Amino acid sequence: MGITNKEINSAFSSQVSSMPGGEWVNRCFSCGACSGVCPVSQAIPDFDPRKIIHMIRMDLKDRVLSSHLLWFCSRCRSCVFVCPQDVAFADIISALRNIAVKEEYVTEQDLRDLGKIAWVEKDKCVSCLTCVRVCPWSIPKIDDQGVAYIDPKKCRACGICVSECPAQAIELNESEDERLLQASGN
Repeated sequence: MGITNKEINSAFSSQVSSMPGGEWVNRCFSCGACSGVCPVSQAIPDFDPRKIIHMIRMDLKDRVLSSHLLWFCSRCRSCVFVCPQDVAFADIISALRNIAVKEEYVTEQDLRDLGKIAWVEKDKCVSCLTCVRVCPWSIPKIDDQGVAYIDPKKCRACGICVSECPAQAIELNESEDERLLQASGN
């Protein structure tokens, strides 16, 4: 598929590199080590960290930010350990996700539908703090009404809080990547 001038947003790569985490994008020299070790790209061939970085550098803002591929990265950081340039691809993905949410390329409901964020059913929450205690990333918080809240920009959709919530107040849909894996027989 060709690229048209209408697709190029000349400020996009600068926007990404100015974001926390995005500063790594210009260190990449496309060696492919990240793609070779990425567990997601092994299971979902369309996900390729090198191609995502290439699209950023080509200023293909709409293609990158509207792609569901951004939400496949598990941020396991396997790519960081093999990169000869110390590019933190997981941090670049975080920057891209933040831009996508901020600029409404994706909504919180889209992320719920994709199985990429957990959420609290407030009427079921008993404020037991279990989710706050079990989350390894300290993402669930208690809001000013004393009810648990999960920040959709930070949630990793790992399912720990969902499985540990005694009130079953936290929901997480089956993720799109799980459905793709089931369909491919992996």
